[in-house]
Amino acid sequence: MTKSSAPGKIILFGEHAVVYGRPALAVPVSQVHADADVSDSERPGIWIDAPDVNLHAELNTLPSDQPIASVIHNFLFLARVSPFPDLEIKITASIPVASGLGSGAAVTVALTRALAAQLNYSMTDEEVNAFAYEIEKLYHGTPSGIDNTVVTYAKPVYFVKGQLMEIFKVGQPFTLVIADTGISAPTRESVGDVRRLWMNDKAGWETVFDKIGEVSFTARRAIEAGRPDLLGQLIDENQALLQKLTVSSPELDRLIETARNAGAMGAKLSGGGRGGNMIALVQPEMAESISAALKEAGAKNTITTRVL
Repeated sequence: MTKSSAPGKIILFGEHAVVYGRPALAVPVSQVHADADVSDSERPGIWIDAPDVNLHAELNTLPSDQPIASVIHNFLFLARVSPFPDLEIKITASIPVASGLGSGAAVTVALTRALAAQLNYSMTDEEVNAFAYEIEKLYHGTPSGIDNTVVTYAKPVYFVKGQLMEIFKVGQPFTLVIADTGISAPTRESVGDVRRLWMNDKAGWETVFDKIGEVSFTARRAIEAGRPDLLGQLIDENQALLQKLTVSSPELDRLIETARNAGAMGAKLSGGGRGGNMIALVQPEMAESISAALKEAGAKNTITTRVL
């Protein structure tokens, strides 16, 4: 049997402005992960057991565009495996689905590495990342590549559209509390609304995007320099700019205010907005009490993660 695991991810800075050529910054969330176990099977076929998505089936009974099936088919084609081996595959994940935490990319990366190890097919991190990006394209059209890169390397990523993604180091660890509003984030809708604002006043909104870009750039330098104490103010600045872009919501604002009142150094939405997650930068010893306050204020779930 071979086993592999891949972490989740969260966007720290630069949402929405990244669409307009400004930098975004994302970090791994190692407290949640996808896990894949692959072993030889005594029964013919490739059997998939993924209880989190209620999938228990043999590969050939699934449509080829089913997400897990497409990873397996594409991997076997890439590795030129013929005939198909008899395998038992088990996939579990503690990453909430469709929550902006990179669950799809994490399943792809974990499953790809487990299959490669089981079938003695050597893959570098770069090759795993490129393969995962191709899978992301099947389901997201023109993805940024942030999810698969953060998940593959389990390192922070600095991304500017049209440029090579940069992996960078954390000078000193810092702690985040992630809280889920419980409301599905309508990313396509919020991105469309921002575009309409921009179309009506390009010069004005370009200035806002510039400010978000400056925040992301400064945040990267602070993280690399081991100065997480500087991030709280930057997180709050980014949130104020996102509110201007109309992508926050009463539920997000309430959780953000709750986190700040409970002692967070800074708090903001993460991802598309109008639902989904918010993040709070906290002192490690405050994480538990801030998580409790967020749950009391309506958060459906919280995750505490240490960015290393």
